[in-house]
Amino acid sequence: MNSPETATHRSAERVLADLGELRPELHRTYRTLHAAPELSMREYETARLIESHLDRLGIPTFRCATTGVVGVIENGPGPVVAFRADIDGLPVAERTGLEYASTVSGTLPDGTETAVMHACGHDTHTAALLTSATLLAGTRDVWAGTVVLVFQPGEETAAGAAGMITDGLWESAPRPEVLLGQHVTPGSAGSVRYRTGVSASISDSWQVTMFGRGAHGSQPHTAIDPIVQVAHTITRIQSITAREVDPLDSAVVTVGRMSGGTKENVIPDSAMFTVNVRTLDEAQRSGVLTALRRVIDAEAAASGAPEPLITELSTFPALVNDEVVTERAMGALRRFRESCDVEPGRLLMGSEDFGLLGDSIDVPYCYWFIGGDDPAKRARAEADGTASTEFPSNHSPLFAPVLEPTLSRMVEAAVVGMLTFLRTG
Repeated sequence: MNSPETATHRSAERVLADLGELRPELHRTYRTLHAAPELSMREYETARLIESHLDRLGIPTFRCATTGVVGVIENGPGPVVAFRADIDGLPVAERTGLEYASTVSGTLPDGTETAVMHACGHDTHTAALLTSATLLAGTRDVWAGTVVLVFQPGEETAAGAAGMITDGLWESAPRPEVLLGQHVTPGSAGSVRYRTGVSASISDSWQVTMFGRGAHGSQPHTAIDPIVQVAHTITRIQSITAREVDPLDSAVVTVGRMSGGTKENVIPDSAMFTVNVRTLDEAQRSGVLTALRRVIDAEAAASGAPEPLITELSTFPALVNDEVVTERAMGALRRFRESCDVEPGRLLMGSEDFGLLGDSIDVPYCYWFIGGDDPAKRARAEADGTASTEFPSNHSPLFAPVLEPTLSRMVEAAVVGMLTFLRTG
């Protein structure tokens, strides 16, 4: 009798047999998505593209959280496995020079017009899962069970997973026994990195508005300058990680935006900045956020200014991979593609709302990372010690994964991951 591992391996070979034939379509889908990114929770055309693709395959779909799309492949008795791909872009002006580079724009919630780019690779996630759906739908004799395809909006703002849960995702879709997902990242194209336990950080983002008293630039003594407050605050909060966090722990405090005033000789009556905090556990999170609020309030008090206004923009939970699920999925992928580099990786200070989908129904999950850099160039850069500066990171206007083997490996990983927990053989 075949072992479960052997059955998964043979089933994966059969399901993926047509990947080479589908590769041109995979690339076309990716380019189409890359050229037309949409901002978080406004992925209207992207959702329609996904629905059209799944409809051609005869896969029933339903909407969730307005622009989220869920497809369900029911294929007889067996386990239920869910796989998530995020679909939103970022307010970034693309500078990759690609022939299919984005030139579109969008409107932020505050009404600001902005360029939009798939600067985090969500287009690769979506294209790979659509191709995986094509392969699974065409080989129903190879596996049994139910696959739930979750195309999630709004990952970049942490609104998407929470929105789908609130909108009844797990009341409308079959409840999965395991949840899987993946993300493209800097690294040799096609290489796979994963961790068990905490795999991505907690993230909190605030908008901080500091107030003062406006005046003419020639009469600063009549003003309370909020720009000076913001400048001192931004400088001071960097000391939180340097002087209040144990050097053996990890925390990040980043100011990503600041604005204030309208003219060089006008002292405004308010100024603002946004701050992002990354921590790895709830105790550390509480300590850093408490220190951050203390510094903000103290700088305002030092200026004799009114109390600042702190608005929470987003909160991401820690992503905690289940050990058993992760070892099974990654072990299966390693056996399937022995030439593929599948290894435990470093803890990432990036954040994900993926875990909410599983945590909300107490379902174990695994989330892994696939490299997207040219392998030969990456190897040379790592040998020279220049990899961190030569290859753009996610959210860079230059971020552009090489199509292959990145996309094919993502399809393979998704298919093998799902077959690991479905009924095969």
